[in-house]
Amino acid sequence: MAQQDDVFKKIVSHCKEYGFVFPSSDIYDGLGAVYDYGQNGVELKNNIKQYWWQSMVLLHENIVGIDAAIFMHPTTWKASGHVDAFNDPLIDNRDSKKRYRADVLIEDQLAKYDDKIQKELEKARKRFGDAFDEEQFRATNARVLEHQQKRDALHERFAKAMNANDLEELRQIILDEEIVCPISGTRNWTEVRQFNLMFKTEVGSTADGASTIFLRPETAQGIFVNYLNVQKTGRMKLPFGIAQIGKAFRNEIVARQFIFRMREFEQMEMQFFVKPGTELEWFSKWKQTRMAWHQALGFGAENYRFHDHDKLAHYANAATDIEFHMPFGFKEVEGIHSRTNFDLTQHAKYSGKKIEYFDPETNESYTPYVIETSIGVDRMFLSVMCHSYCEEQLPNGESRVVLKLPAALAPVKLAVFPLTKKDGMPEKAQEIIKDLRFHFNCKYEEKDQIGKRYRRMDAIGCPYCVTVDQQTMEDNTVTLRDRDTMEQRRVNIADLRGIIEDNVSITSLLRRIDN
Repeated sequence: MAQQDDVFKKIVSHCKEYGFVFPSSDIYDGLGAVYDYGQNGVELKNNIKQYWWQSMVLLHENIVGIDAAIFMHPTTWKASGHVDAFNDPLIDNRDSKKRYRADVLIEDQLAKYDDKIQKELEKARKRFGDAFDEEQFRATNARVLEHQQKRDALHERFAKAMNANDLEELRQIILDEEIVCPISGTRNWTEVRQFNLMFKTEVGSTADGASTIFLRPETAQGIFVNYLNVQKTGRMKLPFGIAQIGKAFRNEIVARQFIFRMREFEQMEMQFFVKPGTELEWFSKWKQTRMAWHQALGFGAENYRFHDHDKLAHYANAATDIEFHMPFGFKEVEGIHSRTNFDLTQHAKYSGKKIEYFDPETNESYTPYVIETSIGVDRMFLSVMCHSYCEEQLPNGESRVVLKLPAALAPVKLAVFPLTKKDGMPEKAQEIIKDLRFHFNCKYEEKDQIGKRYRRMDAIGCPYCVTVDQQTMEDNTVTLRDRDTMEQRRVNIADLRGIIEDNVSITSLLRRIDN
């Protein structure tokens, strides 16, 4: 675990050093759990959003997009249940004065049992080699069985407490499992209490006339209150979806792990409206569709898993998370939920408006059910960075740090270098960029030796580099270098676009999932 922590620290440092992510208000020593995306980070982030958006609205004829306002009528959040039920169970350690989410402490304890089991499996795998039978080992090894028994008992107790909203039991679990504060190392815990996560603000010209409203804690409600507007103006027929990318705000007390949990974050959400009774079938379909979207990035199927919810939200009849293997364990990057008809029914009740769908096939009106897919842009960004960060030892004894980003997501697709600053090479390099910049993001570099320029481009994940040299001036060919293999080959300038564009376009990713 310590080694993984070191890797994660290097990734955080790399993000700042190479213009991906900065602490917000950095010159004032930052603001807790708030971050800014730098010049390379914003490009990577925009490419992730473009990949998601196009996979929704281009590949599905029955999905359209909207962009709803952050400020919404305060009754929206009463109807949705956020005013009364959008809470986290928090517990304080009296010695360190630090506050934690009780459920996260227990989830971390479950992960420790998983780690112990995995260590036993890895030792046995090394010992027995190809003859290793994992299923038999899990069923017969005393240490694995002991750890699994403890994990299962804790999991059952934890799920029961969460579903019953039993705060006293959550605290007792923490005490019984002898969970200590990571800072003080003590078990001097307070009672568990609920804390509402919504930010309040005021709208109005005077203090007396101001109204209290909330910064939205999710983007989904902006879709639900616009359901009728979209359905009628778009003449949409069930099933259909509404997609949105936007900022959301949660007053996270326990914000940690860099951009994994922040107070201001961005979501990519799609609400898919279906006929009642078909929702679980669509839930299953969207699980597979979304997993295919993730795996098309080429990070390996073993780094993803589904995690079904132990406690369902008050509005759901099915829920699962897609988890990605981060340096600090498997963590949620996307949630898929069957929200039933709760949201539309609640908004109809609180607004007094009829929100139904007239089905021309059955000649009846009903409130649609909803399947939600919700992915955090920032968490997706972090998963991409964590998987792409690589430290390599080269055959010549040197080392390099390279971001092996999917080429379609890379912030810069092509870097063009003149070998020297004379003999017309800079002008030729600029000429190449002026031609190709209409098709993908290019960067010009002339400072330092070629090797150092390659290293800088490796560090920001640029998939291709082109060097203009004396031979270029004679025959219009350049050296094209591949980031991952470091192989170099001579190609004609006229062929550059065709060679590069297919590999760096979002279309190249979309084709992998459009089967």
